[in-house]
Amino acid sequence: MKVLFQSRTTLFSAPGGDTVQLLKTREYLQKLGVEVDIAEELEPDVSAYDLVHVFNLMRVQEAWLQVRNAKRQGKPVALSTIYGLYTEYEQKARGGLFGIIARHTGPYMLEYLKIAARCVTSGELHRGALAVLGQGYYRTLKKIVSRVDVFLPNSDSEMERVAGEMKLLDPPYVAVPNAVDTEVFDFDQVDARDLEDYANCLVCAARIEGRKSQLNLVRAVRGLPYRLLIIGKPSPNHMSYYRQVREEAGDNVIFIDAVDHAQLAKYYKVARASALISWMETPGLSSLEAAAMRCNLVITGKGDTRDYFGDFAAYCEPDDVESIRKAVIQVMEQPFDEALRAHVLQNYTWDKTAAATLKGYEMALARGKAA
Repeated sequence: MKVLFQSRTTLFSAPGGDTVQLLKTREYLQKLGVEVDIAEELEPDVSAYDLVHVFNLMRVQEAWLQVRNAKRQGKPVALSTIYGLYTEYEQKARGGLFGIIARHTGPYMLEYLKIAARCVTSGELHRGALAVLGQGYYRTLKKIVSRVDVFLPNSDSEMERVAGEMKLLDPPYVAVPNAVDTEVFDFDQVDARDLEDYANCLVCAARIEGRKSQLNLVRAVRGLPYRLLIIGKPSPNHMSYYRQVREEAGDNVIFIDAVDHAQLAKYYKVARASALISWMETPGLSSLEAAAMRCNLVITGKGDTRDYFGDFAAYCEPDDVESIRKAVIQVMEQPFDEALRAHVLQNYTWDKTAAATLKGYEMALARGKAA
């Protein structure tokens, strides 16, 4: 089987969790004998491929051109949705002009305005962006999902969200788990003796921005007898937020720039717990990685985290400092439950991701033949 991967134009210039998901999925599919190429061009010739796999429904400006291009050339389409709007954060917690606009408009208009803004501020003006600006965000979403042969969400609850918002009846899908790289996050093999100074700290590894809620996290740990280690760079569009996080951080908060995965595994090995208290996670790679390294978890209840972690984590609300504080105390005082690590290593590894993805491909190809 020969498959073409396509995603957002900024996949490698501004890497994120979807970048990791795409690259690791390719790596493990290739181990199953699937030939995978990645196209950075939005509307390439796909005649040499059996199927086109598009990632990230949130980026409709690219996904629309990619899906339409594949269908015009008679190829089945698989879609990794990676879908979860940050509307609640933008309406409740975002500051500035955009926050004011968010509180007076709907979620799809917000996404429309973001695309318009990126055309000006980030140079992301192309045919896909123009198409969305002409026909609207929600209408573009509907056009995309109507042409997909199989959906590959990261969980059942994500598929329910997509189907509910886009009014899909019994959509064909395979839940494809997000995963942890067990070769990197291998507790028994990682040597972290050089980081013993950070023993038993609380780690938050994420880009520093409003939707990750680090400001409320530093407020929550103020006065507590624990050290918080924030690992990550500030988002370019959230520099004022970053400055506020630094200003309000107490003496028990340490900041470190983003590190590679091998180094991150070392920090997790010496840590007591991990905190990822975002306004939306599907489910958050860093939580999976931390659990594999025997960290207790403080996580948001918003999004699809409960599908992955069930009763193994302490949940909190990103806008409620007291709820964050209680969850932090809970995970910093309790012993690690080995059942959490076993649960992650049994269910959320990249070989399982690849197997589920391949099952989705077979479904898409069968549907294409039937049509």
